[in-house]
Amino acid sequence: MKILVVDIGGTHVKVASSDHVVPLKIVSGPDMTAQDMVDQVRTVTASWEYDAISFGYPGPVGKNGPLAEPHNLAAGWVDFSYAEAFPGKQIRFLNDAAMQALGGYRGGRMLFLGIGTGLGSCLIFDGTIIPLELAHLPYKNGRTYEQYIGQAGLERRGKKAWRRSVLKIVALLRAATVCDSVLLGGGNAKLMKKLPNGTSCGANSNAIQGGFALWATS
Repeated sequence: MKILVVDIGGTHVKVASSDHVVPLKIVSGPDMTAQDMVDQVRTVTASWEYDAISFGYPGPVGKNGPLAEPHNLAAGWVDFSYAEAFPGKQIRFLNDAAMQALGGYRGGRMLFLGIGTGLGSCLIFDGTIIPLELAHLPYKNGRTYEQYIGQAGLERRGKKAWRRSVLKIVALLRAATVCDSVLLGGGNAKLMKKLPNGTSCGANSNAIQGGFALWATS
């Protein structure tokens, strides 16, 4: 089975497939609707062959698609008919952080934190994927976790203070989830320097590999 992977983010949508493993990037942003995404994905993959699609979505998902509108994109994603947009294709949705986590999972109990435009989170507990929604929980000083270590926090506070907050939040959430390891992903993970034992930065390809692995778990 040939798989198309569509990793939807607040800055870019990354598209790859079993035959095109190096992802193409489509600019997203706060004005992108589900229809915009579909139109652009269909355009860039017009000559590709695929049987199934893995969507990584920045928010909670159910069997048939998103359960809540995204925070960093336009509205209209929940009620959109993805099956009609891609007729004849098998479709599965997974939270985007969970898809990245799945691609980088190597066993045990692992917490994934995606530090990019926002903050994605997922726990893989002895092979079981547990999507989390930690980004908008209160952290301190009236701000959320995402407001401290998402893109807005990086721009507001600068790299040095941002890195300190990432390390503090990693330690806090690692203790809270009783995990063996922490994997950092997302576009800003590369800005981290020294990391504590048991914490590492994932590869850029993790989301794509997770999209492929999603069909191997059935």
